[in-house]
Amino acid sequence: MHSFLRAIGYGNLTNHREEQELIQKAIKNAQKKHVYMDENMRIAELSFEVAPGIGIVVRGEYDAEEEFHMEHYFPYLKGNIVSTAEEIFISKRVDTDAYTGMCDDFRLGVSLIFYLQNVVDYLKMGKRSESQVYPVIATGLAKEGKILLPTKQNIRAEKIVDADLTQRSKLLSEAKKGNQEAIESLTLDDIDLYSMVSRRVRREDIYSIVNTSFIPYGSESDNYIVLGTIENVRVEKNICTDEQVYILQLCCNQMEFEVCISRKDLFGEPLVGRRFRGIVWMQGYVDFTRG
Repeated sequence: MHSFLRAIGYGNLTNHREEQELIQKAIKNAQKKHVYMDENMRIAELSFEVAPGIGIVVRGEYDAEEEFHMEHYFPYLKGNIVSTAEEIFISKRVDTDAYTGMCDDFRLGVSLIFYLQNVVDYLKMGKRSESQVYPVIATGLAKEGKILLPTKQNIRAEKIVDADLTQRSKLLSEAKKGNQEAIESLTLDDIDLYSMVSRRVRREDIYSIVNTSFIPYGSESDNYIVLGTIENVRVEKNICTDEQVYILQLCCNQMEFEVCISRKDLFGEPLVGRRFRGIVWMQGYVDFTRG
């Protein structure tokens, strides 16, 4: 059973039979169908929406008798915010027909790896292996999370932080090209930052020092521990289960994206200005038409 089904309001599924019933319902009642055809196969993505922008995609193949055979499925949140526009490299997973995308967004400090939502669009453009710049609408699903109070910031301090992040992004870009001065500057900055955090953590809570963070989590390449500032909150209801879910618009290291989490799995009250912390499965919708 997909562990992130509970994020979109299916927290009461208990066994494989209920899961299969849900998949068959999604296939039968799919509101959207995207198909890719060539001389050898006909791949389809069937989208079953349970709330605005939230649902289940079943991906599979039609045979010669027009019978649909499921390969795999995944819950999704389709966002509305372009999170990044960098060089994107798409690669196929070894175990399924799913694909992942990867890009280096220097604001995050790590490579952003995400589960590709619109595989059919990628297949239609010819499975280009070389990287190319495309806009990415990043979203995330969370099984649980906590709300933290914001850190006290003044306008001057926020401007300094934004300027530092912008400068660091430029240095990382130069370091990637092999600029030795940029590499040395980044090394010294990291040493100073480590020294400062080590001193302050003795008398302060780490979440009063670190405002936002984006850290890879576990063995899955597209899972991250996210600490982000809430910029918008809305509540949706799963029409099949009547469970309520939160859609949180987060700003994390200057990158904006939305996260979906079941209301019963979120500890605390989400309000604009507060922070969200949780383990998030990152997804991405790549707009291949704007490359």
